[in-house]
Amino acid sequence: MIELDELKVPKGLRPVVDEIVGLTDAMCLAVLDEEYADLARRAVAKLARKRPSPLRGGRRVTWAAGVVYALGQANFLFDPTSEPYATADQLSEAFGVAKSTIGSKAKQVRDLLRISPFSPEFQRADVAMWNPLIWIIEVNGLAVDARHLPLDFQAEAFERGLIPYIPALGPDGTAARERSQVTRTITAAAPSDAAELMERCSELNRSSPQ
Repeated sequence: MIELDELKVPKGLRPVVDEIVGLTDAMCLAVLDEEYADLARRAVAKLARKRPSPLRGGRRVTWAAGVVYALGQANFLFDPTSEPYATADQLSEAFGVAKSTIGSKAKQVRDLLRISPFSPEFQRADVAMWNPLIWIIEVNGLAVDARHLPLDFQAEAFERGLIPYIPALGPDGTAARERSQVTRTITAAAPSDAAELMERCSELNRSSPQ
C-alpha cells in the first residue's frame, strides 16, 4: 500500500489521519482488499490537505466508514456481481456505525472530493478499465476514446491527468513507473503522424456529456 509520507499529509493532522487510516486499513484488509485500503488512504490524505480540513471535526470512525462507503459507491461494491462485494449492513457492522450516519458522511466525502464517474483517482483499476466515461477526452473539440489512440496520445493524456493510466502499458504500477521513460522515448523518436497532430492540437481535455 502507498505510504502516508508519500501523500503529503499535513503534520498537524498526521495523528488524526493515522487513526482514521488505521480503521480503514483494518476493515478493508479484513472484508474487502488491499486496493480499497489504498484508495481509502488516498481519500483520507486528500481530505486532510483541504483548508480547513473537515477531519478536524467529527468522530474518526464515522469518517473512516464514510470514506469506505463513498469509495464503495464509486466502485460498485454493493453490486452482488462485483468482486469484492459487501453490503451496507456489513459496513455498518464492521465499523459499528449506523447505516444512516454512514450514508450521510459518505455524501459529504463524495462532495468534498468530487467523486463521480469522472473521478479515476478514486476508482479501482478494474472499474476504470470498463468505465467508458473516464476514457473519453477531447482532441481539438472531438470526443475520442483514449484507449483507441496511439501511444503518444495516451502518454500525453496521462501526463495531463486526463486518464488514470496509459492503456497500452496496463493498469498495474508499470504505467506510472514507465511514464517518464515513455515520454522521453516519444520525444526522441522521429515525429509520427499522431505526434504531428498532437503538436497542432489546441486542446486536449476531458470530454463531458452535453
